[in-house]
Amino acid sequence: MQPVVTRKEYVTGTAPSTPSAGRTRSPATGQGSGLPRWVFAPAFLGGAFIVLPLVAMLVRVRWADFWGLITSESSLAALELSLRTCAASTVLCVLFGTPMALVLARSSFPGLRFLRSLVLLPLVLPPVVGGIALLYTFGRQGLLGHTFQVLGIRIAFSTAAVVLAQTFVALPFLVLSLEGTLRTAGRRYEAVAAGLGANPTTVLRRVTIPLVLPGLFSAAILAFARALGEFGATLTFAGSLQGVTRTLPLEIYLQRESDADAAVALSLVLVVVAVVVIGLARGRSGEGAL
Repeated sequence: MQPVVTRKEYVTGTAPSTPSAGRTRSPATGQGSGLPRWVFAPAFLGGAFIVLPLVAMLVRVRWADFWGLITSESSLAALELSLRTCAASTVLCVLFGTPMALVLARSSFPGLRFLRSLVLLPLVLPPVVGGIALLYTFGRQGLLGHTFQVLGIRIAFSTAAVVLAQTFVALPFLVLSLEGTLRTAGRRYEAVAAGLGANPTTVLRRVTIPLVLPGLFSAAILAFARALGEFGATLTFAGSLQGVTRTLPLEIYLQRESDADAAVALSLVLVVVAVVVIGLARGRSGEGAL
């Protein structure tokens, strides 16, 4: 039975409070989440599916020999090459991906959806297919390879081929991430700047880029991480020459045949790098949230 509230109590705000029916929590939902409890079971299984292989790898590592395994001559050469080529490919992704993301997020013209599909195509292509496509573009007998050959430039099976392969697979990650950041930021500040008389270049340089800079940083980190893990396109287009094209994933693959302990140790190095990269990307995304 509800208590009777007098007019004086209603006006002065001294009416007794009553339990709200809307605050009753259903016993069938998770506490504080609003989700049915059964959802947590497959979520837990999915998380276990991701975590258990990592735990198995940690258990398999020979910790007594870990430092020696990851500091061998071939391992250090592969790590150094991977870091150099990933840095170069990330720079290329930023130089080409930023204008691409701006066009996709800020322009409207016929064929835009088709263009976006082409840009994101490397996301769904098998890396080996990407490597073959690059080989028949920049290889000796490729679409552009003969021209480069005449100029004395050799791309296929060189360090440059590693950079191009990494850029090919990592570029869509930067474009997709940065396009989302641009759409989230909206055009309000750009419209204000344009209304005050700023030309498009000034708006881009003084408003748009600073506004999405944290998102661009996160996108670049994701592109670097994807480039660091590239395997199929690199092997197909660049080969596996120690110190020239043999990146860390290729070194892990080769070590798996001859020294499984070294392969596991190097794999753990990549896992640690990936965790650090994800932490940096999420941290910068949080700082850049509007």
